Amino acid sequence: MAAMSMITKEVLCRNPDFNHGKPAEYGNYLIISIGTGSAKQAEKYTAPECAKWGILKWLIDGNFNPLIDIFAHASADMVDIHAAVLFKALRVEKNYLRIQDDSLVGPTASVDVATKKNMEALIEIGENLLKKKVSRVNIDTGMYEVVDDEGTNEEALARFARKLSQERKLRQATLNSY
Repeated sequence: MAAMSMITKEVLCRNPDFNHGKPAEYGNYLIISIGTGSAKQAEKYTAPECAKWGILKWLIDGNFNPLIDIFAHASADMVDIHAAVLFKALRVEKNYLRIQDDSLVGPTASVDVATKKNMEALIEIGENLLKKKVSRVNIDTGMYEVVDDEGTNEEALARFARKLSQERKLRQATLNSY
């Protein structure tokens, strides 16, 4: 979302490198959002259970930090949902690709485990993500669902790369014609 805002700002400021249309023409945007992965979302808590918590339990509950977890997940989820809704409403949802693994467990779900074993596991997770079918967040459930007609993440990235390559060739041809 920050990148889209910056591009819109450049268009509004009439930066010649960004003069290809109006700021809100999201059909001209290609957004690739690659997540860092997140821990598997288990139903850790229930509303009746949380209603009985004191302030300390909200900060630490065994190996979990409920308050921090809520804020971290809510922020990422809101950006994804906002972008998904925006691109769907404008009928350009194929221009927004989110690649995220939300089923990490153990050390792979931690951002500070840099062992060789964990790095190799993360590489394998990344390679497997490429083979997975494109999925989008269901705005009603917040869960990712497979999109039937868009192939794998690898195929979607190749489509984006072709579009970007075509755009670059077009821009180079335009510059060379002056």
